[in-house]
Amino acid sequence: MSTVFAAHYLDGQTPARRRASIRIVGMGLEITLEGGATMRWPLGEIRQTQGIYAGEQIRLERGGAMPEILVVDDPALLVALRSTGAEGRRFHDSRRRRLRVHLTALAALAVVAIGAALHVWGIPAASSVVASVVPVAWEDRIGSAAVAQLAPRDRRCLDTALQATVDAIVARLIVREPDTYHIRVTIVDDPAVNAFAAPGGRIVVLRGLLERTRTPEELAGVLAHEIQHVYHRHSTQLIVQHMSAGLLVAAVAGDVSTLMAYGLEAARVLGTLRYSRQYETEADVAGLRMLVAARIDPRALISFLQLMAPAETGAPTALDYFGSHPAIVERIATLERLAAEVRDTPTPITTGHDWKKLSRSCGA
Repeated sequence: MSTVFAAHYLDGQTPARRRASIRIVGMGLEITLEGGATMRWPLGEIRQTQGIYAGEQIRLERGGAMPEILVVDDPALLVALRSTGAEGRRFHDSRRRRLRVHLTALAALAVVAIGAALHVWGIPAASSVVASVVPVAWEDRIGSAAVAQLAPRDRRCLDTALQATVDAIVARLIVREPDTYHIRVTIVDDPAVNAFAAPGGRIVVLRGLLERTRTPEELAGVLAHEIQHVYHRHSTQLIVQHMSAGLLVAAVAGDVSTLMAYGLEAARVLGTLRYSRQYETEADVAGLRMLVAARIDPRALISFLQLMAPAETGAPTALDYFGSHPAIVERIATLERLAAEVRDTPTPITTGHDWKKLSRSCGA
């Protein structure tokens, strides 16, 4: 078996591909770039995101949102990686690649047939089942493509103090949560009062909603609610429900390019979605528990909803937020009942800034 493998290296910052050779050294990969530069990737920091099918290139990534990437053609690399021990067993067994192709083809055909039946007997009832088996990595790609459409870069708020404060609130909310999703909040310079959760951990908050909050705790309440939409895969379920069976086939077959092509359609669905009462109840109850666990006053969410409540009755201040988040009166009643049972003393969120000024910095 070869001990040196040809590869292409991408630094995650530019689209340039550089030739490289890699070899396994101890519990890591030693990468030698064209020109002589070398680097070391520990196996524990590497994830395989492609290369489980016969004829498919192996793709290894290291890093966060813009990872470094290695692309390798030789499946023997996977065999070599798996022989390193416990860390290596995280990589795909290349001996099963051909079998997986046949199983995937059969699964895709089965999904098409199931999809046709669901259109007759009710996709909504099965969308949660389908969404539950969509890998998080594919949710993230769909969500990223949708947010690129709904929150283009030239409309995003760039105030560093505001973004840092929002990120700190998110970090406090999720400190006790599993790291299944990487929660990222994008603030958009738009006067509409709305926020929504996209698949994969992407949350978009519009300037209009941010400006309506009177305290950072009220924003934390909105974010906790939206984070629970992510954790419960509500937006993923709605996208699956509204899209064709092609998405189901893509999800089973692992066709990432097809999934990305659904980004525009996913954005359309998210832009017009209306959560069911069941989804809203789940997000409210779990969101309140998240606030309590983070020692943030759960009544802040109630106060924000009460502030916005007149909009649902058709008052002149009608808000988009309750077009996608209905049944506000019932939600407030449920949250008040649950909050009355909380005995913990909350800890205020300190931002180091005047909240009224900070929450309006996006449109300044």
